Amino acid sequence: MAKIDFGGVVETVVTRKEYPLKRAQKVLKNEVIAIIGYGVQGPAQSLNMRDNGINVIIGQDKRFANDWKRAVKDGFKPGVSLFDIEEACDKATIVMMLVNDAAIKQVWPRVAPFMTAGKALYFSHGFGFVYNKLTGVKPSEDVDVILVAPKGSGTSVRRNFLAGVGINSSFAVAQDATGKALDRTKAIGIGVGSGYLFPTTFEHEVTSDLVGERGVLMGALAGIMEAQYEVLRTNGHSPSEAFNETVEELTQSLIRLVDENGMDWMYSNCSATAQRGALDWKPKFKKATLPVFKDLYKAVKTQAEAKHVIKVCGTDDYKQKLDAELKVMRDSEMWTAGAAVRALRPHEKAKAGAEKATGVKGRGAN
Repeated sequence: MAKIDFGGVVETVVTRKEYPLKRAQKVLKNEVIAIIGYGVQGPAQSLNMRDNGINVIIGQDKRFANDWKRAVKDGFKPGVSLFDIEEACDKATIVMMLVNDAAIKQVWPRVAPFMTAGKALYFSHGFGFVYNKLTGVKPSEDVDVILVAPKGSGTSVRRNFLAGVGINSSFAVAQDATGKALDRTKAIGIGVGSGYLFPTTFEHEVTSDLVGERGVLMGALAGIMEAQYEVLRTNGHSPSEAFNETVEELTQSLIRLVDENGMDWMYSNCSATAQRGALDWKPKFKKATLPVFKDLYKAVKTQAEAKHVIKVCGTDDYKQKLDAELKVMRDSEMWTAGAAVRALRPHEKAKAGAEKATGVKGRGAN
């Protein structure tokens, strides 16, 4: 593994150079990997591994017809590489639990009888294993328990793979019953197309993930956008102007500069007026939001967030309620304006054509 200096802190990471795909293929040569759940992460990880020459089968509940049909469309054949959950688990040597967090409690009893000695139980999120008092996931000690968590949605995992690059992933081993759990983990991490792998623990992964999704990555970002848009509109700015200054310039220009060389480099490539304003107002935003992030971290650590997720997302009518919530967002003036702005981008038709050709469309994060 390579030692990398991250801002004065040296971390040990796994790169493709020292753990090439050929090595991963050799480690997984005699494994049968069953992906349970063809929803968000399932399609991306399974297709990437299949394209990398790794033996993958799918375990999917037929009652979720859309996911079953999608697996068939993606080339998994019923009775050959696509099975119900129990049959896939029976055939597998590595079971990848990629169902959503709220469904784990219902799915685990169907998986548990097939987790026999020497097999591996894989997660892409620490939720089910760490919060086992809530989910019931308690594998026996003769089973490897491993994790590879791509730092992006399934859509991004697949898109980046097809583009020849990778999404960075964290990895962890909670139980090493066979003596080969770490190698299994690294091999799958490379197999699913990770850019590089950095070590974590199940506990740290689930905590950072829940904080990140509720914070900067999704919740805070959406909330701040709505606040700025509302202020601009209230003060007489047009929807187009408010959206462009709030969202479009961020996603189409500035965040790409941050991606290339960091925030300071983005600042240095903006006007002096923008630089000064950003530097002066940044501390104010940090002061305003730091208490919220502290409350958020506490809610995650005390498992209050996990309990809420299981309670709310586990109801029979959750999908209908979710669709209603998302419809409110989609139909709001801000995101209606956003749809109009996106349609005016010169490259939008080309992008739509690429999505049609690859079959990759936007889906939610894990």
